[in-house]
Amino acid sequence: MMTSLPEYLEEDNLSEECKKLLSTLPKEKGWVRSVYNYQGFWTSLKFLQGVIACQQQFQAQDSDIILVATPKSGSTWLKSLLFALVNRVKHPIFEPNHPLLVENPHVLVPFLEHTLYIDGRVIDFSTFTSPRFLATHVPFASLPKSVQDSKTKLVYLCRNPRDTFISMWHFANNLLLHHKDTNSIEEMFDLFCKGVSLYGPFWNHVLDYWKQSLENPNKILFLMYEEIKKKPKIQLKRLAEFLECPFSIEEENSGVVDEILKMCSFENLRNLEVNTNGKFSTGEPYKVFFRRGEIGDWKNYFTIEMIDKLNHIIEEKFQGTGLKFSYV
Repeated sequence: MMTSLPEYLEEDNLSEECKKLLSTLPKEKGWVRSVYNYQGFWTSLKFLQGVIACQQQFQAQDSDIILVATPKSGSTWLKSLLFALVNRVKHPIFEPNHPLLVENPHVLVPFLEHTLYIDGRVIDFSTFTSPRFLATHVPFASLPKSVQDSKTKLVYLCRNPRDTFISMWHFANNLLLHHKDTNSIEEMFDLFCKGVSLYGPFWNHVLDYWKQSLENPNKILFLMYEEIKKKPKIQLKRLAEFLECPFSIEEENSGVVDEILKMCSFENLRNLEVNTNGKFSTGEPYKVFFRRGEIGDWKNYFTIEMIDKLNHIIEEKFQGTGLKFSYV
């Protein structure tokens, strides 16, 4: 084991305000670090400061586009699609030095609480051009009030809970590897079923955004990861319509839609030099964000008992909502 921890595993940069708050919050063993229940969802110390700073400081603009998802639902992929789609005039898809070929999608579409406001930082947004591309894992009820009250568009990405869990378990263990003991699948599965996962319970997070998307379809687009994988063209066009930048007949005929999908494909992104060797300033290698990107990887890990247990919870939580998951 290494003696010094990478920055993403450290938690000694806490404000006095945060320390005081912690003493009042429920605490559980987390996937990478201990997690605390704040406003009904679970998050780590490091991220909690970012969430609070974001809630207090962030001022949304009507032109903002914010991608939302539970962790490990495919946000790296959707960030690239979103960036390529909306920027296709500014950065033509055929140009050799397209930003997505030289930068990681998480740099181009940064997380509010994990990147911009991490450790309670104060952010200067004056260098951001409009529309601002941002992302968050925060549940709807805990979004900054300006996001809820403005015409900011939210794109929500949902993935089936079995693959989400497996992706989260692998991701957490990859971050812990060489630094701390990794977690068994059984222990993490029990936590997941108790609702203890980053920004979870999973079902609360998904259902809140699902209901909001039904009530306000012009503000929130609800996308399913599995539908994008199976019918990428249809879903990309749906995203373009929602963001009011639909593809022209000329663009479709000249292959722009296909080229965006090709450039943003999981295989292409994973094999780019920047994503193979690059890393965040906090130490996380970009490559841990690219594992398999498939539907149904859960089959390699789930026992019959695990399937039954999670099915029972999902059926109970989602009954009568109209939301159904695809597992294959």
